[in-house]
Amino acid sequence: MGEIVIKEVLTKRELRQFIFLPAEVHKNHHEWLPPIYMDEWKLFNKKKNRSYQYADAVLYLAYRDNKPVGRIMGLINNRYNSIQNEKHGRFCFMECIEDQEVVHALLRKVEEWAVENGMNKIVGPLGFSDKDPQGFQIEGFDLPYLFTAATNLPYLPKMVEAEGYTKEVDLVNYNIPMPEQLPPLYLKAYERISKNCEFEVKEFKTKKEIKPFIIPVLELMNDTFSEIYGFVPLNDKEKQEFADRYLPLVDPEFIKVTRTCEGTIVGFIIALPDLSEGIKATKGRLFPFGLFRILREMKKSKKMMLMLGGISKDFRGQGIDILMGIKMLESAKKTGMNLIDSHLILENNIRMRAECERLDGKIVKRFRIFQKNLQVSWGC
Repeated sequence: MGEIVIKEVLTKRELRQFIFLPAEVHKNHHEWLPPIYMDEWKLFNKKKNRSYQYADAVLYLAYRDNKPVGRIMGLINNRYNSIQNEKHGRFCFMECIEDQEVVHALLRKVEEWAVENGMNKIVGPLGFSDKDPQGFQIEGFDLPYLFTAATNLPYLPKMVEAEGYTKEVDLVNYNIPMPEQLPPLYLKAYERISKNCEFEVKEFKTKKEIKPFIIPVLELMNDTFSEIYGFVPLNDKEKQEFADRYLPLVDPEFIKVTRTCEGTIVGFIIALPDLSEGIKATKGRLFPFGLFRILREMKKSKKMMLMLGGISKDFRGQGIDILMGIKMLESAKKTGMNLIDSHLILENNIRMRAECERLDGKIVKRFRIFQKNLQVSWGC
């Protein structure tokens, strides 16, 4: 075998190789879930992705015999480091063939880059924010991959561990059977809260009705997610870009917003019918007809995916979660859903995990973010 060569991605041809390398690695894995490629081209475009305004990033490809065999992104989120008073680099969007030499070369190159930029620790996989795929999947490979989550094979996290990386934090994914009857505790609380005219759950029938709520909901997300590991607040332009990215895919039926009687938004839940089958069918391409195929497959789905949710810090513990939760379950049952997917929950989010388990939810997948102390490894 030839020598491994690591090259920085500088040309459009190299970027194309970077974006499509995972498809080559997974070409024999029929259950692999590709990304939405239109999003990938924007994500790695420094002119179109505003995250580059506060983050330094570098893309590397590994070649053997002039053939791409691995990729990795090095990232320094200056905004997050400033908020947390840290000097942490990140690695993310890593993919490669099953070869320890390739893993070693890729990680070593990103570590070197992070040290040169004054970092004393590296964590990952972790992208610009927690909205990008986080961690490597380490458990639950017998079930289908998740949208917006890692799609690695089992060998990759093991090879990263072999390079001296250890656990930083885990995220868990629950599957919850659609309950025939809600726990009595929920029903009792719902009866009490629904008689209180202090809060109103706003429901939607059209995407046009959603638009005035998008920015206020994302502002609330900025506030409620501030304590979540890896979260970076969105600025005004990023809020609009985030909305534009996901609005074509949302189903108004699965958005619930809670307001006070004065009209202040204090809580929200956003879910989606599972769109994985549609993405696989279109191989990640939205055009010319991919988006219609994805939307059609979503209508057939029996699994509801919880994507985002939050309650204002000043209004927690007042039953708003139960109000929205029951409304969401009503919508799910009405549309024939039989399974709820929690998406990814930080392992230390005890409150959210307890709610999943109260509804007989079981952990079906686990994802791990790794870390390595560069001061020890590189003597910096």
